[in-house]
Amino acid sequence: MSQPIPSTPPPRQAPDAIGPDYAAIKQRQQATWASGDFAVVGVTLQIVGETLAEAADIRAGERVIDIAAGNGNASLAAAHRFARVTSTDYVPALLEKGRARAAAEGLQIDFREADAEALPFGDASFDVALSTFGVMFAPDHARCAREMMRVVRPGGRIGIANWTADGLIGQLFKTLGRYVAPPAGLAPPSMWGSEDYLRQLFGPDAASIRAAPRIFNFRYASPAHWIQVFRDYYGPLNKAFAALDPDGQQALENDIGAMLERFNVAGDASLVAPAEYLEAVIVKRLPEVLH
Repeated sequence: MSQPIPSTPPPRQAPDAIGPDYAAIKQRQQATWASGDFAVVGVTLQIVGETLAEAADIRAGERVIDIAAGNGNASLAAAHRFARVTSTDYVPALLEKGRARAAAEGLQIDFREADAEALPFGDASFDVALSTFGVMFAPDHARCAREMMRVVRPGGRIGIANWTADGLIGQLFKTLGRYVAPPAGLAPPSMWGSEDYLRQLFGPDAASIRAAPRIFNFRYASPAHWIQVFRDYYGPLNKAFAALDPDGQQALENDIGAMLERFNVAGDASLVAPAEYLEAVIVKRLPEVLH
């Protein structure tokens, strides 16, 4: 159920006097997500976009922005509900993939290159903002949350799906961090998978936050198949393997394989690996009426 949100300031993310170089980090991240071909993995997550569109109660005619949209899962889900959709990402190749998917389904979606931390839209331009496993990877969490709130009208909704720290993808990034150090000073992306953290980020401007854990099942032929697909097409894994020597690559592959075996519920027949994520809907606070 929706609950009132206390006015808690967003967390500080610069642990040292200077703080992270967000511009440089973002440039490297952009190159990472442009490597491989995320769309190959992204299309398997379409059900998450559909589920999120239902949770956010997307309605025909509403103005919806999908932020850090990748190849457009939430964009397509909103368009399936006859919303007026703007799909944004800072990787042009992913927008092209989304554009091709929309064309194949005969959907009218406006695709725009945009940075989640500096959206090129006016205040209150949209009724709803969505993001599936997108904004959580932006380096400046507080700024990203402010931008989402800014472009949504008072009383509008923000719907997000974020991997949790204890889930499969959260554990994958923890494993990667033992081999390739993440940028210094950044809060982990998986923090977006914590309801308490979302209350810190969005609390001052939120009338309510409704959050619930969900499960997405990765379904592949085997752990080795999952690793090969992600190594070839999932930017962070693609870059991690490329940064290691052959011994390091083998060690990383072994560690990921062992992790997948722990999550696998299909036995030896195939891979069915439940991955936990947090689905949240935030309602933007209405302005106070002065008497």
